[in-house]
Amino acid sequence: MYKNLSKVDVIIPNFNKGKYLDQAIKSVLKQNFKNWILYIIDDNSTDDSKEILNNYKKIKKIKIFFLNKNKGPGFCRNYGITKSKSPYIAFLDSDDFWKKDKLKTQINFMKKKNYLFSYTDYETFTDKNGKKIFLGITNLVNSLNFFQFIQNSSINTSTMIIDRKIINKVKFKNLKKLEDYIFKCEILKKNKKLSAYKLPKSTAFYRILSNARSNSKLKNISYLWNYNKRFNKLNFIDNCKSLIMISFNSLKKYGFK
Repeated sequence: MYKNLSKVDVIIPNFNKGKYLDQAIKSVLKQNFKNWILYIIDDNSTDDSKEILNNYKKIKKIKIFFLNKNKGPGFCRNYGITKSKSPYIAFLDSDDFWKKDKLKTQINFMKKKNYLFSYTDYETFTDKNGKKIFLGITNLVNSLNFFQFIQNSSINTSTMIIDRKIINKVKFKNLKKLEDYIFKCEILKKNKKLSAYKLPKSTAFYRILSNARSNSKLKNISYLWNYNKRFNKLNFIDNCKSLIMISFNSLKKYGFK
């Protein structure tokens, strides 16, 4: 049934997301495309994550690694990449989850179009009193190259799939925030003719947490300015444009959430 589809490795970093971890893992297990291996890297969690993960230890398609020291999500994703072998790599954050046809439709889309980097729309929601409150579905642009991405960083990590060969020694950096933004920038920048293309479909659910690292907007602007200058080598004017446009597009997606 899946002869025209290639194998994919799924990488989930986890730190103290035991409350949501089951849902993330089960959304991979429920995929109607079965040619995957799941790598879960637990970043020395102190909640019940270990107990939850131990329930999946006997599943051969799931590889679990427990770190003895907290290293950050960038290190965890790099570790997963080094352990994985498949031609395609997908990422899923441990507080997000997928629709069941995500892998099948997205990988088929990439193979049919000969794309090396893809992403999708996604649905945003928050939890309140034990209930999911859906906030909306994104309507992202159809493609992004490096110069477009630094003004519209709308590729959600939990929706992207990349061909392993474009990694080209690029690693997630050990940063306090926005390590996934810089990773995407460097992938697009080092592969100069590369664009990321959108599968015109919502395939994932993105949970907005009140205490998430990405929710400190003023700090994020400061980090974005410094990282754009340090890693993307943007001059003052281009950096200003990047901050303004990324902030504008973030408001379009999430409002003031």
